[in-house]
Amino acid sequence: MPVDLTSDGPLAVITLDAPPLNLFDREMMTGLGRAISTVGQSDARALLIRAEGRVVSGGVDVNVFAGLDPAGAAALWRELFEMIHQLEALPVPTVFAAHALCLTAAFEVALGCDLLLAAESARFGLVEIVVGLTPSMGGPQRLAERAGPSRARELIYTGELYGAATLERWNVVNRVLPDEGFADAALAFARTLANGPTRAHAATKALVRAQLAGGTRAADEVTPPIGGALFATDDLRNAVASFLRDGPGKATYEGR
Repeated sequence: MPVDLTSDGPLAVITLDAPPLNLFDREMMTGLGRAISTVGQSDARALLIRAEGRVVSGGVDVNVFAGLDPAGAAALWRELFEMIHQLEALPVPTVFAAHALCLTAAFEVALGCDLLLAAESARFGLVEIVVGLTPSMGGPQRLAERAGPSRARELIYTGELYGAATLERWNVVNRVLPDEGFADAALAFARTLANGPTRAHAATKALVRAQLAGGTRAADEVTPPIGGALFATDDLRNAVASFLRDGPGKATYEGR
C-alpha cells in the first residue's frame, strides 16, 4: 500500500511510501483518505504526515486527469475536498513534515494541516499550470489564508518552486529545520504535541477556525463556552494542582 498508518504512543503517523515519486494516483488518494478517517476514529492525540524516499511527492499522476470531463473532474475535486475537510476537522494537532520536493496534491495536503515543518533543502510548488489547471484541492485559498492573496497568486501563476526559507517568511512554513536529522526532529516535535493538553489543543483549533470564518468578534462569542468547558477536564484540573504543588512545567497530560 502507498500509505502506511502507524502509531508512536499517542501520536498517529501517516507515511506516504510509493517510490520513486510518491505520485498521487487513485490508490494514493484512497489510501490517504482512509488513513485520515481511521485517525479520526482513534484515540490519537496528534497526527504527523510524512513521506519516505527522495521526494515528498512529485505531485499528481497525470493519468488521473486523462479522459475526465468537467462533471467527472468536479466529482473528483469534491471527493478530495472531503479528505481535506476531514483532515482539518480532526480535533488534534496535525503536522506535515516535508523533507524534500513537495508538489501539487502533497503540498495542498500540507496546507490542510495545522503546522508545516520543512527541511532546509525542501522545495514546494503548485505547478498545475503545466497542464493548464489551477490547484483544485484547496491550495489557492489556503495559501491566501496563510500568506495573503498576492503571494498565493504569485506562487500559482508562476508555477515556480519555492524554498523552505522563502515560504517561512511568507508564513506558509512554520519552521525550517536542518536537513540532517530532520525526520527525527519532526517526529519529536509532533510527539511533544501529542503528549500535550489534547482538549485544550482542540479548543485552540476551534477558536482559530471561528476567527477565520467570522472574524475576531465571532471567535470572542464562542470563547467563553469553549474555554469554560476545559475546566471540566482531568488534564486542566491535574495541571492546576501540579502548578500549585510543584510549579510550572511539571504537569503531564492524558488527553482527558
